[in-house]
Amino acid sequence: MIDPVYQEFLEAAREAGFEGDIETSYSSRLVLATDNSVYQQLPQAAVFPKNIKDVQCIARTANQTHFNAVRFSARGGGTGTNGQSLTPGLVVDLSRYMNQVLEVNADETWVTVQGGLVKDRLNDALRPHGYFFAPDLSTSNRATVGGMINTDASGQGSLVYGKTSDHLLAVKAVLADGSLLETSPVTIETAQEIAKGDSTEAGIYRQVLQSCTEHQTVIDETFPPLNRFLTGYDLKHAIDWNSKTVDIGRLIAGSEGSLAFVCEAKFNITPIPKFRTLVNVKYASFEAALRNAPAMVEANATSVETVDSRVLNLAREDVVWHSVSDLIEDVPGKDMQGLNMVEYADKDELEHQSKVETIKARLEQMVASGEGGIIGYQMTHDLASINAIYGMRKKAVGLLGNTKGRNKPIAFAEDTCVPPENLADFIMEFRALLDSHELQYGMFGHVDAGVLHVRPAMDMCDPEQEVQLRKISDQVVALTAKYRGLMWGEHGKGYRSEYGPEFFGETLFSELRKIKAAFDPLNQMNPGKITTPFGSGESLVSVDAEKRGAYDRQIPVNVRDSFTQSVDCNGNGLCFNYDEKSPMCPSFKITQDRRHSPKGRAGLMREWLRQMSAQGVDPTALESQRKTLSQSVRNTLQKWKNSAAKSRGEYDYNHEVMDAMKGCLACKACTTACPISVDVPTFRARFMNLYYQKYQRPFRDYMIAGVEDYTPLMAKMPRFTNAMMAASPVQWLMKQTLGMVDAPLLSYPTLKDRLRSHPALGFELDELKALSDDDRKDIVLIVQDPFTTYYDAQVVDAMVRFIAAVGKQPVLLPFKPNGKPQHVKGFLEAFAKTAKDAADLFNQLHDMGLPMIGTDPSLVMCYRDEYAKTLGAERGDFHVMLLQEWLMPQLQSIPKQSDSGEQFTLFAHCTEKSALPTTHADWQTIFSHFGGILKTQAVGCCGMAGTYGHEIDNRETTEGIYNLSWATPIKEVPQGQVLTTGYSCRSQVKRFEGYKPKHPVEALLALVQDNN
Repeated sequence: MIDPVYQEFLEAAREAGFEGDIETSYSSRLVLATDNSVYQQLPQAAVFPKNIKDVQCIARTANQTHFNAVRFSARGGGTGTNGQSLTPGLVVDLSRYMNQVLEVNADETWVTVQGGLVKDRLNDALRPHGYFFAPDLSTSNRATVGGMINTDASGQGSLVYGKTSDHLLAVKAVLADGSLLETSPVTIETAQEIAKGDSTEAGIYRQVLQSCTEHQTVIDETFPPLNRFLTGYDLKHAIDWNSKTVDIGRLIAGSEGSLAFVCEAKFNITPIPKFRTLVNVKYASFEAALRNAPAMVEANATSVETVDSRVLNLAREDVVWHSVSDLIEDVPGKDMQGLNMVEYADKDELEHQSKVETIKARLEQMVASGEGGIIGYQMTHDLASINAIYGMRKKAVGLLGNTKGRNKPIAFAEDTCVPPENLADFIMEFRALLDSHELQYGMFGHVDAGVLHVRPAMDMCDPEQEVQLRKISDQVVALTAKYRGLMWGEHGKGYRSEYGPEFFGETLFSELRKIKAAFDPLNQMNPGKITTPFGSGESLVSVDAEKRGAYDRQIPVNVRDSFTQSVDCNGNGLCFNYDEKSPMCPSFKITQDRRHSPKGRAGLMREWLRQMSAQGVDPTALESQRKTLSQSVRNTLQKWKNSAAKSRGEYDYNHEVMDAMKGCLACKACTTACPISVDVPTFRARFMNLYYQKYQRPFRDYMIAGVEDYTPLMAKMPRFTNAMMAASPVQWLMKQTLGMVDAPLLSYPTLKDRLRSHPALGFELDELKALSDDDRKDIVLIVQDPFTTYYDAQVVDAMVRFIAAVGKQPVLLPFKPNGKPQHVKGFLEAFAKTAKDAADLFNQLHDMGLPMIGTDPSLVMCYRDEYAKTLGAERGDFHVMLLQEWLMPQLQSIPKQSDSGEQFTLFAHCTEKSALPTTHADWQTIFSHFGGILKTQAVGCCGMAGTYGHEIDNRETTEGIYNLSWATPIKEVPQGQVLTTGYSCRSQVKRFEGYKPKHPVEALLALVQDNN
C-alpha cells in the first residue's frame, strides 16, 4: 500500500488535469527502486507526464499545503551509479512521452529537445545535418539528455568537446511551485532587473547574484581547476565575469534534479569530424599506460582512453571481442597489460594527416627503444572499426559486473578525478588501498581528463562487506583530496552527498543551501541530494543508506546461487537500448514499460525469491518435488481455489511477476547482449513452472507445449487438416477457446512427398553405425524441427538438395522433438525428458563423427543453451550447427562460382544474431563464394517469436514490434530478394506482407543449379 497522502495527491493531480500515466502497482514501483548503484529505495508511485503542463500540474498540486510532504525525484534512463534518481517519494519519469527532438537549426548550429530524449537518438536526428551532440558517455544508447544535464555528463573527448553544461544554451524547467523557468545567458544588468520582482524566479536571481558576488574569491579557491569539475550548484560559472552575463542554467546542470524538472533544453551542436584515426597503443603494464597518457595528450590527441588487462581479458571472453580482435591484436612474445586508445578527429585533412604521421613516427621510435613500456600499436581509420572499439570500451562497465562468484564489482567510488599530471601516482596509491583490503578490481577511464573508473568486487549480501564499503569510501575521499581531486568527477554525488560540506567548507556550503532554498524552499525536489535548503533541519542522504544487498541477503544462499540469471543483474540498463534495430528486448521497446525489460524482470524475480523465502518456501525444493497421488489431488483442488481467488481479483504478487514474464518473447537477446548475461527465458521458464504449481494453466499452454507431438500426426493428412484449420468455425473456436489467431497451414506436398525417392531418406541409426569411416566421411545429417519440416517443407527440401549439390551426402534424420515449446511455457519436467531423449541420440551420432545441421536458429540454439542448463553434464558433447556454421569451413574445398549478379537482402533471426555475432559476415562470404551478392539489413525482432505472435493477447504487441524495424525496410526490397533465416520471421512477413520470403539455402540452391 502506498502512503495515503500520496494516494490523495495523485487523485488531486488527476482532477487538476494531469493527463499522463500514473502507476502505483508494486511491480511498477519496484522496477524504479534501483538504478545502476548499490542502493534500493521503493518509491510511492511513478508518474509519466505527457507535456510541460503535466509537469506543472504535478508541482502545483504538491505546492498545496496539504501536500507539502510529497517528495519528488526526476528520472530519465535510470543509469545513475550513485542513486541520484532513487526516492521514497514520487518518481517523475519524462522518458516515456517527453522524448522528442523539437527543432534542429543547422545554420545556427543548435537543437532544441525534450528532457526524456535518449542521447543517441538525438545524434541520429543530427547526423543527416552533419552535426552531433558531443558529450559521449558509455550509456549513450539509453541515457536521457535531461539526466545528462542533471549530472553534467561528459565522457570521452571532454578535453576537446567539454561537458553537457558547455553546450547548454537554454533550459525550460518547472520549479517546485509549478512555475516555468526559462534560462539563457542574460546581462548582469538584466539579471538585476529580474531580481527586483517578487516571483520565485526573481528570488533565484537575487540569491545567485548575492552568492556569486560576495563569495567570488572563495568560489575560485574551492572549485578545483579540473575538466570534469563536479556536480552540484556551479557557482563558478553561474556568472561569467568576462562577458558580464548570468546563466541560471549552469546551476541546473549538475543539480541532480534537486532544483527543477528539466523539460526542454537548447544545445549547441558540433560538426561531425570528417577525418578520424584511432591509435591503439599497447603497454607492458597498466602503470606504463597511465604514465604515458600525458605524452599522448600533448601529441594533440582529441581523446585518450585507457583500460587495464582485467577489462581486456573480460572483453576477450565476451561476444563483443569478435568485432575488435583484429583491431587489437596481441603482440607476439609480449604480454599486453594496458591499452591506451588515442583518437584524432579533425575537420581538415592536412592537419589530421600531420598529427597522425607525427604520433606514428614517435610511436615507432618508442617501440624500438622500449621507451614508456610501449610494446606495439595499431591504427584504425574507418568509422565502423573505431565505433567497434569504443563499443567494446563502453561495454567494459558491464563486463566488470560479469565476474564469477558472489563478489561482484560495484559502483561507489568509481569516478574519481584528479589533475591528469597526478593520475598515475594517484592510481598507484589507489591500487595499494584496494590491495590492502584484498579486493579484486578492474580499471579504465578517461586518462586525458584524469578520470578513473574502478569497481571493487564486493558482496553486498555480506553485512561485514557493507561496513567495508563505508570504510573504503571514506579513504577514497581522503585520497582524492590529497591529490587535489574529487571523488565525484563524472557520475554525480547522489548518496555521496554527505561528503559535500567537508569539501565545500561551511561558508560556501551555506551559499549552496541558500541557492536550494531559493529554488525549492520546502525541500521537495530530490531531498537530501547535493544539499538541503538553508534553515532546514533535514539531513543529507548518506553512503550508509539502504542497499539492494539488504534485500538480496534475505534470499538463502542456495537459492541465490541457483537463480544467478536474475540475482546478478547489476542494473546497468543496457536492455533499455532505444535502437529499434538492436535485437535487445523487443518487449521493452514496444511497451516502454521497464517491467517488460530484462532488468525489470530480474528485479521482480529477485523480489519474488525474497518473498518466497520470507514465507519459508524454497523454490529449488519445489522444482524437484515429486508428489504422491493424494498430494496431486489435493494440489489440484488448491489450484482451483487459488484460481478462483485470482478471478475475484484477490491480490497476489505472483500475478504481477507473471504479467511481466508473459510479455517476454524468449528471443534470448538478453543472454548475449547483456554484459551480465541476464537470462530472462531461463528464469522465466522456471517461474512459470512454479507459478502453475499454484494456479491452473490455460489449455492453450498444453496445446503449444504439445505441438511437436501432434503436428507429425496432422501432417499425415495435410489437406484435410488444412481445410479444417482454414474453416471459419474452427478459426473462431481457436480464437475464443484457445486465444490463438493466424494459425499456419501445413506444407503440401509434405517433406516426405518431396523427398520420396531421394537417398537422404530411410537411414536408421544401426545402418549408420554399420558404415565404415570412409563411407561416413561425406555424410551430413540434417536435424528436423517441427516448424520447418511440417510448415516450411520446401526449406528442408532445399537444404537436402543443396548439400548434395556441393558434393556431400545428406541424410535426413527421423524427426525428434526438440522441446523448445515445452521450455517456453515452463513445462520443465517434460522438457528435461525430451532433451535427454534427443541428447542420447545426438551423442551417438556425434561419436561417429557425423556433422549435424539444423534449419531453424531458435531450435538449434536450444540444443546449446537450454539443453546445457537443464541436463548439465548429461547433455554430452554433441553439436548441432546452422548451415552457415557448417558451410564456412567447407568453402575452401568447393569451387568458387562466377558472379551471377543476383542480389539478395538478409533479414536474420534475432536469436541467431545474438548467439552468433558473425552471422551476417558469414552469410555474405558464402553468397559471394556461390556468385551471389548479399546485403544485410539491420533489424531487431520481427515480433513473432514462435507461438508468441499467434496468441491473441499479443496480437497488438507483435504487430507493433514488427513495425518498429521490419515493416519499412522489407517493403524496400523486391520480394524475390528477401531472405530470412527464421521460420517465425518468414511467418510474420507472410502475415503482414502477404508473401513468405525464402530461406538463404533456397537462394543458394538456385545459384548452384543456375551455375550447372
